[in-house]
Amino acid sequence: MAETTTIRISRDTHARVTRLAAERHETIDELVSSALRALRQDGMGRDLSEDLTEDETAWLDADAG
Repeated sequence: MAETTTIRISRDTHARVTRLAAERHETIDELVSSALRALRQDGMGRDLSEDLTEDETAWLDADAG
């Protein structure tokens, strides 16, 4: 495992993370990494679903040649 550190979370959250990691046959580190990636992807999806700005539309409609 890479270098580690400690983060403070409530006992309830720790129990939930531990239980979910066990259900998925993952370490807590693997579970948290997966969760962070999913959150990042969710944010990208929300960004991509927004309407384009006028500048973005003009750039996409510009003649490339």
